[in-house]
Amino acid sequence: MSEFRPTLRPVLGTKQAVSSATLKLSPLPEGTIIHVLARPGEQDMAPFLESLPKAAGHAVRPVSPGQWFIVREEQMPHQEMKSLFAALEPRATGVDQSHGRVRIRIEGKMAARALSKGTALDLDPSAFPVGQSAVTLIGHIAAHITRVGSEAFEIIVLRGFAESLWDDLARMSLEFS
Repeated sequence: MSEFRPTLRPVLGTKQAVSSATLKLSPLPEGTIIHVLARPGEQDMAPFLESLPKAAGHAVRPVSPGQWFIVREEQMPHQEMKSLFAALEPRATGVDQSHGRVRIRIEGKMAARALSKGTALDLDPSAFPVGQSAVTLIGHIAAHITRVGSEAFEIIVLRGFAESLWDDLARMSLEFS
């Protein structure tokens, strides 16, 4: 791991939260996003990842078979990240994606309806319960969606698409303003 640390400028730093009585769209802090990739042949690592020390305040988001995101609001200190990567070995590899991905939150009574304008995912709570994640398209942009509450979703998107996705989500939310 390199000792070089770039200065991050929040890609959605100038965006104001979109808020109404039924929906709120807000950029989340550009904290930490670690992409975890299991070694071939590893059994289900979800319990292992969930058992990692929670003192760091992180959450685990399934991405696909053998892949997860570890997310947290704050930037992870370099030494702590090195320790996390060491804890993953030899079962998995961690890749810091904090500089390359952005998190957006959409919540409220109409959040699922607004999101459903841009994705084919069935966002009904019976099909997509709290804790469920999926990689999908929102419009033409690939995104990772997690239901983090009964009426709340976290979206992870590649940094270069974050502003376009934000604008699309804001337009999809206009009906509920």
